[in-house]
Amino acid sequence: MPVAASQYYFSHHEEEHLRPPVILIHGAGGNHLHWPPEIRRLTGQRIFAPDLPGHGKSEGVGRQSVADYARCILELQDALHIHKAIIIGHSMGAAIALTLALDHSRHVLALGLIGGGGRLKVSPDLIEDVSSPVTLPHALQTIAEMAFSPKVEPHLKQLAMQRMAPTRSTVFQGDFLACNQFDVMDRLAKIHVPTLVLCGADDRMAPPRYSEYLSASIKKSRLVIVPDAGHMLMIEKPKAVADLLSTFIDEIAYRPGE
Repeated sequence: MPVAASQYYFSHHEEEHLRPPVILIHGAGGNHLHWPPEIRRLTGQRIFAPDLPGHGKSEGVGRQSVADYARCILELQDALHIHKAIIIGHSMGAAIALTLALDHSRHVLALGLIGGGGRLKVSPDLIEDVSSPVTLPHALQTIAEMAFSPKVEPHLKQLAMQRMAPTRSTVFQGDFLACNQFDVMDRLAKIHVPTLVLCGADDRMAPPRYSEYLSASIKKSRLVIVPDAGHMLMIEKPKAVADLLSTFIDEIAYRPGE
C-alpha cells in the first residue's frame, strides 16, 4: 500500500516524469475513491490521489483547519519529490488548493477548483449532527439530499455515501469546522496561476454563484458550469469532468516556459 508523509495515495503513471504531476484532493469526509476511475486514471496523465489524514486508508487524525490540511499536501509533495503540481480539489479540497496557491504558490503549477468557493460556510445544525456517532447517519442523509442533482442516478448517490459512511464523526466535525472557518474572498485576486473552475448547475452546497465569483476574481481562470449535476459533479458526470480536466492539464503541459 503506497504511503508517503503518513498518507495513503493512489497513483497513476507515477513514474511518467515527462508529464506534470496532478494531485487530486477530496472533499470533507471523503477519500480518494470519490474521484471516479475516469478521473483517477486519466489517459496519459500523471495522477496522485491521496487520502487526507484520518480519511480512507490514511491513519492518524483529521485536521480542523484548511491551512493544516494544506501543510499535509505540502508534506506529501515533499515526500514524493514533487516540487510543483497541478492541484485539483473538490469542495474542501478546492479550499485546500486555493490555500496552497495563496500561501505556497511556488509549489503550485495550476489549479482545478470543483464545487468550491472563496468561503464555505456550513450549517451549525450539520456541524452538530456530524459531531456524534449517534447523529452522524442523519447528517449523512442530509448530505446525500443536498450534494446531488435531482437528476442523478440513485445508485451513484448510494455508492458515494457508502464510501463516506466509515469516516469517523470526529473527522467529519473537524472537516466541517475547517470549511466553516475558511474565507479567502478578499485574497483571490492574488492568484496568478492558470485555473479551471467547475461547478454543477444544480449545486446547492456551493451554488454556481460561488464558482462565478471565483472565476471573476482569479485572472487566469475559466469557468465551466456542468448541466444536470450537483455538488458531487465528478461522480455524477465523470466523463464530462474527466474530459475537461484532461484538456486543461494538456494545456498546462504544453505551455511554453512552464
